[in-house]
Amino acid sequence: MNFNEKLINLRKSKGLSQEELGNELKVSRQTVSKWESGISLR
Repeated sequence: MNFNEKLINLRKSKGLSQEELGNELKVSRQTVSKWESGISLR
């Protein structure tokens, strides 16, 4: 299982949206989306 797959599973298991997770991590929703799609890991 790759990082992006783990992130998606963990986020969904906690019932968080990409925006909510982004707020918790102090990053944008777009950044979370890129992480989950495997486009970027930074």
